[in-house]
Amino acid sequence: MTTVARRSFHDRVALDRDGVAAHTGAARTTVINWIQNRARFGFPNAFTDGSGREWFWVDDIDAFRVAHKAAKLAELTKVDRTGDPNELVTSGEAARILGYSSYRNLPDELTGHPDDIEILSDGRRRRFWYRRTVWAHADARTGRRSTGHAPRTTGPRKAYSYSDDPRLQVAADLLAEVKAAGRDRRGLGAELARRLGIRPRTAQRLLAAVEGDQPN
Repeated sequence: MTTVARRSFHDRVALDRDGVAAHTGAARTTVINWIQNRARFGFPNAFTDGSGREWFWVDDIDAFRVAHKAAKLAELTKVDRTGDPNELVTSGEAARILGYSSYRNLPDELTGHPDDIEILSDGRRRRFWYRRTVWAHADARTGRRSTGHAPRTTGPRKAYSYSDDPRLQVAADLLAEVKAAGRDRRGLGAELARRLGIRPRTAQRLLAAVEGDQPN
């Protein structure tokens, strides 16, 4: 087990490499990278004690952390803030808004919390976000406050809930019909949407709720 070391030298606190990792929240491999590429990152110099052990002054590490964060923020992509904040966009458009070259670069904070989901005929899920949600994510990176948010959209996002929705019975009946007929699910969302007079995405969420796979 590695011991995180923090030690005082003449009333000034110092950290070893594991201490730097714990103090900054970075992985030890990241700390090693900072040290090995000191000139590139501006990482502070170390000093050694009588046994040759390497130490870093904690106030130097704090100053480095502030400067490093500022440098990272300066590298962030430019955000496109045009368009209707209430418009739903796909992953490709969300990536474009954030300045990413591919939807594969979208962070987990977005991909794991879509505002809407469409279940495709092959079972795959297509995620959607409001433009204001994408802008909010961009603002969280820099700590700025978004001007694209409507006041009513602030606060934690609520999960979809259809537990008491009477339309669930219609969805359940349709699923039972399909199963009895030996049909696959292809086109089922569109069929339910026609029966209920609702949007296909809402129909897909109802079907998912019936099957116990309701998206959050």
